[in-house]
Amino acid sequence: MPEHNRYVATWDDVARIVAELALTSEPAPHDWRVGKKLLAWERPLRPSEREALANGGSEPPDGDILGVRVSDEGVKFGLIAEEPNVYFTTPHFDGYPVVLVKLAEIAVRDLEELVTEAWLTQAPKKLVQEFLADSR
Repeated sequence: MPEHNRYVATWDDVARIVAELALTSEPAPHDWRVGKKLLAWERPLRPSEREALANGGSEPPDGDILGVRVSDEGVKFGLIAEEPNVYFTTPHFDGYPVVLVKLAEIAVRDLEELVTEAWLTQAPKKLVQEFLADSR
C-alpha cells in the first residue's frame, strides 16, 4: 500500500508534508516553520493541561501530540466539534489559533490538508498566491 494511504500518521509524515512546501525548515526536531513562523510542532501536554482536561471530563490523550497553527479560532473549534477523537485544545491555547492533534488518530490525508492550511496561514503572501495559482 502506498505510504500516503496509511491511516495512522507519524512524525515522518509531518516532516514529508512540510518538506513539500516552500520556505519550510525544521530548526529543531519536530519543530516546523515557514520562514520564522511556527507551523507545526510536537506539543506534549503539561501536568496542568492534563489536569484541566480531566477536570473538564475529557480523558487526557496518550501518545504523540502535534500542535498546528490554524487560520482562526473558528476553524479550531470547528475541527474539534467535527472530530473530537482527533482534535482538541487546552486552556493554555485559549484565544490562540492553534489546534492540538492526536497524531495516532489523524488520517494522513487529513494531516496533509491541515499542515497545508497552516502553511497558507503563515507563509508570505506572495508564496501563497503562487501556491494557489499553481493549484488550479
